[in-house]
Amino acid sequence: MHPNQQTIEDFYSAFARLDFVAMAACYAQDAAFDDEVFSLRGKSEVAGMWRMLCEATRAHGADVWKLTYRDVQADDTAGRAHWDAHYRFSATGRLVDNSIDARFEFDATGRILRHSDRFNFWHWSRQALGPPAVLLGWTPMLRHKVQAGAAANLRKFLAGAPA
Repeated sequence: MHPNQQTIEDFYSAFARLDFVAMAACYAQDAAFDDEVFSLRGKSEVAGMWRMLCEATRAHGADVWKLTYRDVQADDTAGRAHWDAHYRFSATGRLVDNSIDARFEFDATGRILRHSDRFNFWHWSRQALGPPAVLLGWTPMLRHKVQAGAAANLRKFLAGAPA
């Protein structure tokens, strides 16, 4: 197995255990993360997001939490994987099944430099947010509202206040 493939395996294995410390160890100092909700720069922001999400899941949804991953591939510079998460969205208490395609770029030491997750935002929002998202989940307005709320929660969390 290529060492960068092992990094991805280690990352998702840690995520399945909600072990944000082990997840953070997989990232380079100047890491970047982007998905449909977050756009983060620097290991402290990226690791902080995973810590916030892991702690929220432990506090409000450990009873239903499940992560599976597959199709992990990597070479000297890039990798990819598919992962599925079943969890309780802490803001609403609603259950979510999300299917995500991940892309990775690695630095020379084998740490994750760039991590990009892609999923269907409308599908996610209908599950996580309920009826309002059925009508508005496809709109930029709702996406921006979710992004702004997530960014504010992360800023509060990183500052030491409750998210």
